[in-house]
Amino acid sequence: MSEATSAPGTGRQAEPEVRRSPAPDPVRDPPARTIIVDDEHAGRRLDKFLRSRLKGVPAGLLFRLLRQGKLRVNGRKAQQGYRLQQGDEIVVPRIRLEAGAPPRPVPPALLEQLRCAVLHEDDDLLVIDKPAGIAVHKGTDVPAGVIEALRQLRPELPELELSHRLDRETSGVLAAAKTPSMLRYLHDLLRDREEEIERHYLALVAGRWPSDRTVLDAPLRREHDRVVVDPAGQRAETHVLVRRRVGSRATLLDVRLLTGRKHQIRVHLQDAGHPIAGDDRYGEPGFNRQVASLGQGRLYLHATQLVIPKPDGTDLVVTSPMPHRWGELLRAGL
Repeated sequence: MSEATSAPGTGRQAEPEVRRSPAPDPVRDPPARTIIVDDEHAGRRLDKFLRSRLKGVPAGLLFRLLRQGKLRVNGRKAQQGYRLQQGDEIVVPRIRLEAGAPPRPVPPALLEQLRCAVLHEDDDLLVIDKPAGIAVHKGTDVPAGVIEALRQLRPELPELELSHRLDRETSGVLAAAKTPSMLRYLHDLLRDREEEIERHYLALVAGRWPSDRTVLDAPLRREHDRVVVDPAGQRAETHVLVRRRVGSRATLLDVRLLTGRKHQIRVHLQDAGHPIAGDDRYGEPGFNRQVASLGQGRLYLHATQLVIPKPDGTDLVVTSPMPHRWGELLRAGL
């Protein structure tokens, strides 16, 4: 028996209600598509490629699609660590994204700071002089960092990626690769040819650094939000030379980073008994108070030079001068 009822006031049977699915939103609900890997991306990890190509898609969703075999390479299920080859066909299924909060805008002041911070640019690299106090990427309490600002300033460089990192309070030379092939090249240098790429820093430390102590190699291990010295930790090596004495209570050091562990320079110098001035995590509170009393409370660690052996056999040397604020403290002599 039909359950159709009369339309009010007509005596006629009402048409059954037809529920139509909303029209697909091409932004939130794109169709399945196929991506052909070109030579620029050959050799890149599948997961890193997907995260750069499918911006806005949560990494967890991509990994789940890979595990379930719904995101396939050359018609087959692929592991997230698979190294792409030229000509590979990646089939990306229809992915529906729930509308969320719009991305937070990059603060205009940050854009202006970085617009004027370029030290070097060529076809492969963009190198800037990062100001102290700016994170390299966005986070929970950071609406935008260096990389988000650079991408907004340079929309014609969609593949722009940082080749290494600096701590938020560390200033100085920071390089970004314009292409995946240059990014892979730099990562290979940092991983396998650390003697060839040179990362030089200036550090102002507490106390009188012994001139004969030039190599620090204590292994390091991450522990929650800190890094600690641990014999079972990862290999870490830092080279140190005295540049000048600053009064009787501090030393200005030239530091070369051989490996690139998190907080490596800060922890190595603290472990040696000479923490960096202004270091609120690994520093000496009394020394930091003295530094702050002179109006200079920030971390005194500056990436002053980067030497990159380019694939063509030449060396790219980019230098950032000592920040102006350091001069006042050095003249004060502590």
